[in-house]
Amino acid sequence: MDKERFERQLAFLMEADRLKNIYRQTYTRVDDLPPMPEDSNVKKPYPRRENDAEHSFSLALFTAVLAEYSNEPLDVLKTMKMVLIHDIVEIDAGDTYCYDSAGSATKSERENAAAKRLFGLLPKDFEEEFFALWREFEERKTPESKFAAAMDRIQPLLLNLSRDGISWKEHDIHYEQVAGRNASLKDGSKDIAEYIFSLLDDARDSGILPD
Repeated sequence: MDKERFERQLAFLMEADRLKNIYRQTYTRVDDLPPMPEDSNVKKPYPRRENDAEHSFSLALFTAVLAEYSNEPLDVLKTMKMVLIHDIVEIDAGDTYCYDSAGSATKSERENAAAKRLFGLLPKDFEEEFFALWREFEERKTPESKFAAAMDRIQPLLLNLSRDGISWKEHDIHYEQVAGRNASLKDGSKDIAEYIFSLLDDARDSGILPD
């Protein structure tokens, strides 16, 4: 074993554990906690937002299950790696809400600096691979990055729909904003895009997502 290499890998993995403490605006589908003793002071913090680690895990699972609907053949393992690391940068840069125009103005600069620091913890080969995957995801030019981006769009959307639009309502988000953000779904999967937009239309008609 190359001890120095191994310790750099572990350093990155332990730093990545901080994703569990980066909370998103999207709520988990089900409110649940392990059973508590009757005399416990713990109060259920619900409804509860998902964290970045949960989000990244979900995207990897979405990719594994839904890859067959990609417009083009995929390297599924590469796509799963991409979605697992795509939000690592938020350990330093924080989660920028997708409808926050002010935060989005500085997002690229903050996240690029974070990527250099965080991936720089790794041995050189991993650093180069992960930074390239992260850039590929951001640029969305390859079949893998387009599909990964589609998964990144539909996962929070489906959670929002399952909770009657709770996060959209909190931020006063309207149909046109959500439709605009998800217009690029078709680049990754036309079939999924068609299905998702039928759900959005239903949400608008039912009042979950106002015009």
